[in-house]
Amino acid sequence: MKIIVLAGGLSTERDVSLVSAAGICKTLLEKGHDAYLLDVYMGLENPPENLEDVFTLPGHGLEIAGNISEEEPDLAAVKASRPDQSDCFLGPNVIELCRLADITFIGLHGGEGENGKLQATFDLLGIRYTGPSSLGCAVAMDKGLTKQIFLQSGIDTPMGVSLHKSEKDRSLASMGLSLPVVIKPCSGGSSIGVYIVSTEEEYREALEKSFRYEDELVIETYIKGREFACGIIDGEALPPIEIIPKTGFFDYANKYQDGATMEVCPADIPEEISDRMKELTTKAYYALKLNVYSRADFLLDADGNLYCLEMNTLPGMTAASLLPKEARAIGIEYGDLCELIIQKSLDARYAVNA
Repeated sequence: MKIIVLAGGLSTERDVSLVSAAGICKTLLEKGHDAYLLDVYMGLENPPENLEDVFTLPGHGLEIAGNISEEEPDLAAVKASRPDQSDCFLGPNVIELCRLADITFIGLHGGEGENGKLQATFDLLGIRYTGPSSLGCAVAMDKGLTKQIFLQSGIDTPMGVSLHKSEKDRSLASMGLSLPVVIKPCSGGSSIGVYIVSTEEEYREALEKSFRYEDELVIETYIKGREFACGIIDGEALPPIEIIPKTGFFDYANKYQDGATMEVCPADIPEEISDRMKELTTKAYYALKLNVYSRADFLLDADGNLYCLEMNTLPGMTAASLLPKEARAIGIEYGDLCELIIQKSLDARYAVNA
């Protein structure tokens, strides 16, 4: 198959996306596909005369992928480095190349790549793509809306409320909350802008920091507990994985720096808790109108209570990411997982065999 692997973009998870998508592109090449790694924002400035030759170019675009630093990317610098200085999210030749491909593997994380807008654009343009459809992406990206749907669907989740920037002077008591709390951007990812606060001073400081990312936050009760993730593919939940950071919680640095976190899969938990986590993952998947694949994040407290925090519609896809590790636990190797995602995406929307 001719496959464009789309990466980069303008979210705070840009660097994560480039590394993740590079891994996808490499394994698809090893599987015999004609794959090319393309930055959705930068595009391809100087394509070959015959655009279809891109799929067999030496290097396959992999030179655009670097390493994930401990700090989030400087998006202003990224914008300044784009040669055509266009304000269009889609870079030169992106649409043309995606239309030429048999399918576009969306390796983006966060922002416009994961909030349903790109998926809706591709739907209108007749471009085949991987991952959940536009509606599920849009719903799941909004943590405040997700929390409301979880509560209405009987999915245990920490108590919390949405807070707009214009309301930032509201007291926690007026929202029915008390310290400690967790503050997080409503549509962010990779735990960027997430703070656990225990004092009023920390709370006010965290609000100021988080509001730099978005105009709406989610404030929720802090639950002390073990961290887990549970992936799902085509409605079938995978074995849960436990995430054990050496320090703090599973934040941006702990997610992507070697040796910062230990991961155990299958998780060392009683079978009934594992089954409950898979049940809640499946319930959340359907409640949020998702399809193809995604990953749920959980907390398990000391009393055995399980809380679903959110669903990631385009979870990390490096070979060392959580979802691939869960798939490997049931015998699905990384390359096979990438091909399975392609096939399930074709089945879900296009009724075409790969």
